[in-house]
Amino acid sequence: MEKNTSIFAENIIRLFSNNKSEEQKEELKTHLGMMKYIFLMLAVVTLAYSNHFKNEFHFDDTHTICNNLYIRDIGNIPRFFKDVTTGSSLPANQAYRPMTTTTLAIDYWIGQKLSGDGFNSTFYFHLSTFIWYLLQLVLMYFIFYKIFNLAHKHHWNKYFALFGALWYGVLTSNAETINYIISRTDSLSTVAVIIGFAMYMYSAISRKYYLYLIPIIIGMFVKEPAMIFAPLLFFYILFFEKKMSIGELFSSKNRSALSHTFVRVLPVIAICIALVYFIIHMLPPLWTGGGVDRLTYLQTQTFVIVHYFLTFFLPTGLSADTDWTPIRNIFDDRVIVGTAFLIGMIYTIVRTSNDARTRPISFGLIWFLLALAPTSSFMPLAEVLNDHRIFFPFVGLMLAVTWSIALFLTDKEHKIMQSSSTRAAVLMLGGLLIAAHCYGTYQRNKVWNNEDGLWYDVTIKSPQNGRGLMNYGLAKMRKGEYQEALNYFNRALVYVPNYSYLQTNLGILKNAMGNKAEAEVHFKQSIALDANNPESYYFYGNYLKNCGRYQEALGMAQQALQLAPGHISSQNLMNELLATPGGLQSPLEAAEKLVNTAHTPEAYLNLSLQYYNARRYEDCIKMCEQALLLKPNWDAAYNNICCSYNELHKWNEAITACETGLKHNPDHRQLKGNLEVSKKGLQGN
Repeated sequence: MEKNTSIFAENIIRLFSNNKSEEQKEELKTHLGMMKYIFLMLAVVTLAYSNHFKNEFHFDDTHTICNNLYIRDIGNIPRFFKDVTTGSSLPANQAYRPMTTTTLAIDYWIGQKLSGDGFNSTFYFHLSTFIWYLLQLVLMYFIFYKIFNLAHKHHWNKYFALFGALWYGVLTSNAETINYIISRTDSLSTVAVIIGFAMYMYSAISRKYYLYLIPIIIGMFVKEPAMIFAPLLFFYILFFEKKMSIGELFSSKNRSALSHTFVRVLPVIAICIALVYFIIHMLPPLWTGGGVDRLTYLQTQTFVIVHYFLTFFLPTGLSADTDWTPIRNIFDDRVIVGTAFLIGMIYTIVRTSNDARTRPISFGLIWFLLALAPTSSFMPLAEVLNDHRIFFPFVGLMLAVTWSIALFLTDKEHKIMQSSSTRAAVLMLGGLLIAAHCYGTYQRNKVWNNEDGLWYDVTIKSPQNGRGLMNYGLAKMRKGEYQEALNYFNRALVYVPNYSYLQTNLGILKNAMGNKAEAEVHFKQSIALDANNPESYYFYGNYLKNCGRYQEALGMAQQALQLAPGHISSQNLMNELLATPGGLQSPLEAAEKLVNTAHTPEAYLNLSLQYYNARRYEDCIKMCEQALLLKPNWDAAYNNICCSYNELHKWNEAITACETGLKHNPDHRQLKGNLEVSKKGLQGN
């Protein structure tokens, strides 16, 4: 068997060795010899994740996948890049990540073709994420090997590189990203950066023609942190091509080398900045990042980074939704500890950059901090901490830690090789570490299996998280355990009394418990707390429908669809309500029949929406005009007129409609957003 493998390797080397140096031929031979171990690595990682492929949708999966009408048609893919609202059914969460939405649509399409129901199983969503994860691990081996050899050549480097990739593959904390389907924004953008580095390191053509930027551009359309490739490339060139330390950056004799490095990286920086500007430009008016003021967020992140660092070594406190809150006192002990930790890390980065042998440690720690910057610096987010955010930064930390271990072992090479018991101890410790993480990952997969288990875990790990308490109560409510659900909802009220989703769920629960009066109070309170959330209108509308109050329910469904046309639950509610009078199946036919029997402004507005969805924009405008005859100054009708004129590229008419609507309701965010589209369209002409 070994002889056949050797012959195969030699034939491959002959095939691909034209115009390659002896060093490159030797490297190719090394990688071919490691293939069986690489396959073994992939098998171990697959075994660790073998129980995760049927885990349920969770949390943000609901509005980006389950309730998102647009991913159900693969023909919408071009639209994902033009219309940011297709990324989520919730306006406040509509970030511009068209490649993410594209992958979800493809997974749904595959599931539809192979199982007859795109949501029949989460299997295809998990499978695609996992395949890209395995590719990332293989490329991490090649990247680690290249960096290790550039720092200090040693015949054990191939094993150290493989160990680092394997350790990362089964790292328990990564289960928080791999199990959470929509968190493929983190995993796929990381894969894009890894592919970019592999292309830069191993392909002269890619370096010459900047082809390695292709995956980075794609990655930024998955999630913005892929832009960190630019500064990472700068430090890679500085450390391993120019062989400079951080201290030498400030030496006058190195100005030429530094300038050359900047020139090499400048196109990368320019493209990344341009894409960031474009992505920000595409955000809709209703999008909100949430969070506190920048200074409070920043000082909180100093200790958050300490938590992330410790999680790498001891991932026992993983939680799908933590109860960390902003630290508002700059003299808080946690801020002091976090600041001291960052100072110590920066000192370590500078110090380890001075020696060529330790530069992978410096580079890895730089990677860790830079990859955290988009979520752990001046840009406040709604949650101060999320364990899925460390997926990308941990690539760098794994590089630094693995090379630290490698240097220790290579310095002890003579002692290790002289003692079989020492060799056995080293291998056993490495095996135990991998086994421990495999076990941890397997257990976290179980936690993520269903809503009940996931949110129960959150209530234990994060007992002061109101959202977590609410979601576990919701799991109890689904099982018919109403009193237990109410107990958790009441506990949640202590921490998040003004959370609209909690009020909605209290309305659903009170209704199920037979208290309709209290239920309606909660539904109305939910809308009062967040008037831009289509979920609030949908659930209230569903309640009204079940009470036989169809006209009021229709108004709620219309309002939800005004906010989020892709909210599939509201669309289904609307169709059900419209089909009730004549039993028609077609929403458009039902809307047309309703107009003939009920000449109300709401009926005309609903028909205008159906015409808009059917791309009959002129008819949409006519129905809005009919609605305005019955209900003058109705901003919702002007909004539909503006949308239709925008689709027809009649920018002046669209601007007039939007401005008229805003005169009557200056706070109408959809009108503001559509007015921006109109003005940009006019400028484009």
